Amino acid sequence: MTDVHSPLIDLDPEAQALLFTDARTANTFTDEPVTDEQLQAIFELAKFPPTAANTQPLRILYVRPGEARTRLVAHMSEGNKAKTASAPMVAVLAADTDFHEFIPQVFPIRPQMRDDLAGKPEAREGMARFNATLQIGYFLLAVRAAGLAAGPMGGFDAAGIDREFFADSSWKTLLVVNIGRPGENAWFPRLPRLDYTDVVRHA
Repeated sequence: MTDVHSPLIDLDPEAQALLFTDARTANTFTDEPVTDEQLQAIFELAKFPPTAANTQPLRILYVRPGEARTRLVAHMSEGNKAKTASAPMVAVLAADTDFHEFIPQVFPIRPQMRDDLAGKPEAREGMARFNATLQIGYFLLAVRAAGLAAGPMGGFDAAGIDREFFADSSWKTLLVVNIGRPGENAWFPRLPRLDYTDVVRHA
């Protein structure tokens, strides 16, 4: 466990390590399956943090090994093909640009927002991508909270994945994440982090 936990953080040191200080991007995985129950538990945790107007535009496609995985791998960059092919579970995380259809359900205090956004596809796409990206951060933390490792990847043909899997929907691919128990040599060496004084200003 990385010994950088702070007594000012209202999580015990083990939780700080699990979610943050020991968190790494996994590059290999064991053969242990990821169960449907684990996937639902991850979602049930990740769905609660906030999004603008509670819009929750993140959508998830889980792809197990098989024919669909082969189709997905074809759209990954060369350096990501092998690990995507071998991971026990892969999540394609997408933004739903038609999230506004759910507004009467998820934001009942202003149901008229659905009609306000109906004729504004560019505004909807911006909202969808921004808020779904927020949710991706929550999703990765939930994977770690479930005791699993995540391997998020940006190297893929997003338009190709959209054509392959989302051609008849309003989902737009944002990130592909391998999920499972870490395998042999799963971690690259820890790289340096910027210091507080490198990134923070006070006005």
